[in-house]
Amino acid sequence: MGAHREVPAGTGSDPEADEARHTLVRNIVARGGLTDPAWRAAFEEVERHLFVPYYYVHGIGGYERLWGEDPDPVRRRRWLRGVYGDEALATRMRDGELISSSSQPSLMALMLEALEVRDGHTVLEIGTGPGYNAALLSHRLGDAAVTSVDLDPEITESARTHLAAAGYRPTVVTGDGARGCPQRAPYDRIIATCTLPSVPSAWPEQCTPGALILAPVATGLVLLEVRATAYGPRAEGHFLHTPAYFVPLRGASPLPEPIARPGGGGGGGGWVGGVKSVE
Repeated sequence: MGAHREVPAGTGSDPEADEARHTLVRNIVARGGLTDPAWRAAFEEVERHLFVPYYYVHGIGGYERLWGEDPDPVRRRRWLRGVYGDEALATRMRDGELISSSSQPSLMALMLEALEVRDGHTVLEIGTGPGYNAALLSHRLGDAAVTSVDLDPEITESARTHLAAAGYRPTVVTGDGARGCPQRAPYDRIIATCTLPSVPSAWPEQCTPGALILAPVATGLVLLEVRATAYGPRAEGHFLHTPAYFVPLRGASPLPEPIARPGGGGGGGGWVGGVKSVE
């Protein structure tokens, strides 16, 4: 069910990268992930190394950059092992602060499957990062169905380059993700790949009735269903039983009025802003 993609001329297969990618997928499947064949195909076919030509690891005295064009073959192999390891990768630093990353693949797989997309759905992604998650969505749904938003023009321009190199062309917008992307609405699904203090009201307002919103809130993942009411759209849902840690959402302006904040505790569930806390 994967969407057709245009493979750029001159793109060749890298046997070492191919084997590393297939091993990663097998390991995720062995741990119970990627039960949907369409998502498994996406992870099998989207080449993560095209989206992380370099990344940063902790080294002596600070961060060390590993990159795929390193003249040292040992360091190049170390870069490739990291790319296809099941771990988050720091892809962009600024003044010693992490501002963008490529998420842990097994967590990405869990979130994408929890989104319950179907053919014909449109998806808004908040937090483009290097573009890998947008490529997985485009593989599953087609380029025209996917919109991705990030505040930083350097991040969005880099993501467009990575996506084009991999043969995908979703709509990548430079803007404040807290405001959504009204010019491309409505959406059947919204997925955030950055941590939020709350879910902005702008998001359900840009959704179709029955849409799902999946977002990291504090250190958890909240899944909301949007429904129409006489007072406007309302989103209700619950926290998944999975901790999650992402780079915080950066916005040009304060978050719109939230519709959900984390709450509950003590082992019980409680309704807080339309979110049922599940411990």
